[in-house]
Amino acid sequence: MTLLCAYAATLVLFLAADMVWLGTMTGRFYRPILGDLLLAKPNLIAAGVFYFAYPLGVVIFAVLPALRGGGWQQAALWGGLFGLFTYGTYDLTNQATLRNWSTALTVVDMTWGAVLGAFAAAGATWITARVVS
Repeated sequence: MTLLCAYAATLVLFLAADMVWLGTMTGRFYRPILGDLLLAKPNLIAAGVFYFAYPLGVVIFAVLPALRGGGWQQAALWGGLFGLFTYGTYDLTNQATLRNWSTALTVVDMTWGAVLGAFAAAGATWITARVVS
């Protein structure tokens, strides 16, 4: 029950926050930098795999350890670091290999990954602790 609740809470928080971010920032920030690299419409299968898999990583590396002791603050720290490192892997690899990938894009996206990971992990820990206890 704990794992299921933690995963569901993380998935909902992560997906909702990222949809707001992407809905706001794609046209304002990403498209002007990336131009033709962005698809007109996202690949929904690839996006679906990401959005179902990534929250599981947040649960494994941040939420479950925090539920064992440490609370939402520990979850925020580990979720933020998980987001920073995973988004950093993506962004720095792209910056190293893609022509239009800028340092500004890397910094903004890595920061968003850290904030998003911290938010989803802390929120899911808080919710799960109240629902499961």
